Amino acid sequence: MAYTKQHSMRRVLRREIAGTIGLLTDEQDFAAMRRYRTFPFDDHESYLRHVEDLLQARAAGGGHTTVALFDPGGYAEFCAKTGLDPDAPASRTRFTAELATNGPTLSYEGQPLTELVPELVGQAVRQATWEYASSVLSGMGPCATCGEDIGRAAFARASDLLLRILDAVGPGEHHLVCSASAAPETLVAVLHADANAEGDARLDETEALEFTTVLALGIATHSAGGLLMRTSTRGTRDRVYGWRLRGDGLQPLTAAEVFEAYCTDTESGDIVSPESGVDYSEPPDLGDAGRAGGHTH
Repeated sequence: MAYTKQHSMRRVLRREIAGTIGLLTDEQDFAAMRRYRTFPFDDHESYLRHVEDLLQARAAGGGHTTVALFDPGGYAEFCAKTGLDPDAPASRTRFTAELATNGPTLSYEGQPLTELVPELVGQAVRQATWEYASSVLSGMGPCATCGEDIGRAAFARASDLLLRILDAVGPGEHHLVCSASAAPETLVAVLHADANAEGDARLDETEALEFTTVLALGIATHSAGGLLMRTSTRGTRDRVYGWRLRGDGLQPLTAAEVFEAYCTDTESGDIVSPESGVDYSEPPDLGDAGRAGGHTH
């Protein structure tokens, strides 16, 4: 009886333990881990099936699991920095624990891996974009003319422009995309805003921070870039409009320019068919405060 009770209590305690799984999402990362003798898998598809089975089993038992993106390159650097043996399961566990606090993660809620993996990768891309943009802004230093910190000034200006846009567009569901040219590739940030009839907009704070940071980078570096916005309001056709970056301000795009930007395949450059029920138009006026100022650092 005592053994049975202890065993039962251990099962109860296991349900109280939160777990983290470091997931190898693609074949290349999986192949990189196969060089370690203690890594037990030799087929990526089989590995993913085992991971999904484990996630389902933990969920069925009442356990909560967080899924983190396991980066083999970051793992090797972590082991070199900490002096851990990379060919040891305990080292992989330690690294996964670090990912749970510092890296992109998702809670497993029963969704299939075909849904979880793209969302996890997208989150990692957004975090990397924000970290890079933040690093560039923080390293720009003071303006040689006025002494103001360029990165901070650009972020404040980007925040002001975003607020002006949301005030000007009115109620509806708004989907914004900001792009700014940067080496080695263009940075992109996305923001969703749901504004009610009173003009109050609901935003995800993390999305808003990422979006503002990318916009600030474009302003601070005078990069080619801009904003495209799609507004959906019940009972009316969707509207698509946008602005291009000009100095520390935004210049409205014409309806033809919006159509070209929205209906062009980014990889091939080919024109794609426009959506039905969508109007391509000029954006609302942001006023003089939305245009470029005289001094742009």
